[in-house]
Amino acid sequence: MVLELYLDLLSQPCRAVYIFAKKNDIPFELRTVDLLKGQHASKEFLQVNSLQRVPALKDGDFILTESTAILIYLSCKCQTADHWYPADLQARARIHEYLGWHADCIRGTFGVPLWIRVLAPLIGTQVPEEKMDRNRTAMDRALQQLEDKFLGDKAFLVGQHVTLADLMALEELIQPVAVGYDVFEGRQRLAAWRGRVEAFLGAKLCQEAHGLVLTILEQEAKKTLPVPPAEAYLGMLRRISRIP
Repeated sequence: MVLELYLDLLSQPCRAVYIFAKKNDIPFELRTVDLLKGQHASKEFLQVNSLQRVPALKDGDFILTESTAILIYLSCKCQTADHWYPADLQARARIHEYLGWHADCIRGTFGVPLWIRVLAPLIGTQVPEEKMDRNRTAMDRALQQLEDKFLGDKAFLVGQHVTLADLMALEELIQPVAVGYDVFEGRQRLAAWRGRVEAFLGAKLCQEAHGLVLTILEQEAKKTLPVPPAEAYLGMLRRISRIP
């Protein structure tokens, strides 16, 4: 039975799962869940994930949510190349070390510019300027920590090979780039790291995965973005209210 992946490529964790599956030639059926259309709140998707979140994986009767869990599951089930999620205990621990920090310092921070620039205005609201300033400060602080603590003088975040950590990090950092804030500008080590990761993944796959988010401003200007249904507004407003 072919795996089913429930994804929206506007989402950073969804792109990480998509890229991983594609790069490793893992057969899957893509079940697109359009977040802007509110499809994550549909009765059909609630049967997959009652938390109304993507990504989600369905492997026969087995359903798994949360991107890191899905990536680890696919690594082990499909026996992908060892560099992604090494058998070596200490190398694997380094990946988990990064992913723990990532959840605390990257995940809720680097998606905020998209909310400020596109998603909040889409439902007729604005994010206060002081929140924008705090977000920019938080991103700058996290980028410095990413460079100094995790990348250092290595080729990749955990060592000399691409791992799940690099994939998760890249997708988060692409999000602000898509709305005009180039987080790699003036950061030569991070820019070089991005180049190495994208070269490993391949230009075609990166373009395929990033095409939607990297054209988001163009879609906004042309007014071709779907207007979220009224029932999605409350959830979006709650997310906006959680911006520090």
